[in-house]
Amino acid sequence: MMDRKNFIKSASLLAGGAVVAPALGSNNPLMAKPMENTLKLKKGVSFYMIKEELSLVDKCKLVKDLGFDGIEFNSPVDFGLDELLEAKEKSGIEIPSVVNKDHWSKPLSDPDPEVRQFTIDSVAKSLADVKVLGGDTVLVVPGVVNEKIPYGVAYRNALDSVRKLIPHAEKTGMKIGLENVWSNFILSPVEARQFVDEINHPLVGWYFDIGNILRYGWPEHWIAELNRRIVKLHAKEFSRRKMNDEGLWKGFGVDLLAGDNNWPVVMQALRDIDYRGGWLTVELGDGDREYLQKVSKQVDAILGL
Repeated sequence: MMDRKNFIKSASLLAGGAVVAPALGSNNPLMAKPMENTLKLKKGVSFYMIKEELSLVDKCKLVKDLGFDGIEFNSPVDFGLDELLEAKEKSGIEIPSVVNKDHWSKPLSDPDPEVRQFTIDSVAKSLADVKVLGGDTVLVVPGVVNEKIPYGVAYRNALDSVRKLIPHAEKTGMKIGLENVWSNFILSPVEARQFVDEINHPLVGWYFDIGNILRYGWPEHWIAELNRRIVKLHAKEFSRRKMNDEGLWKGFGVDLLAGDNNWPVVMQALRDIDYRGGWLTVELGDGDREYLQKVSKQVDAILGL
């Protein structure tokens, strides 16, 4: 296996120069080994990352021209669905997933049942939206723990809320992807696996964020534990040194390939579980055309490992 120093050198050359370029499985933990040791993943980009003064159609065309295959929008979407479908058709871009935008301010773990119901309704709308847009997954933060929401209360409420979303997932045929975020909730891969298995439904899995884990763990450990429960992937980078020297959130202030992700190991872990989510979507800082071109090349370098 390539050691880390040689990887960083070769990856930097790839990122600076050449541009390289399925139905999801069930939650059954008994997984067969993949027949091929390769991953064929499409490249996604979060819509908020596109900081160019362009129309919706032209933003979609821009990232398509830069090598991205899809765009992930926040939902319920700020655009009309017809407008998004028109932009999709004219640009050739895909919309594989959406991120629900209410799960932070009104978490599914909240002690107030009215707050929980608000976000259940919002996620239901997101599931309907993503179906119309031709995708298959809604990202949902399962819960938040703070001084007002004890851990046990959050866990039970989150389980109950996600279970109430199952009829909406079944009606649409869309997947709910639960994401690991800095919400003081579900802090280990074993707990994440347990949470999904307690729900025990093929349309509920994990939307794994590779960079978020580096604050307190290693992404390859989570990938191995969650296995085929992973339905989609977010790509971020993170530097523990910057976190320690400059402050917690400063850890995200590094380019892809320049932080603490051991990308050869991460990609091998994805091959080992035969990841079938089809996408690796970047969720980074925003920027202009030049910045997005750089990110596209960096993702190509990662996908080439």
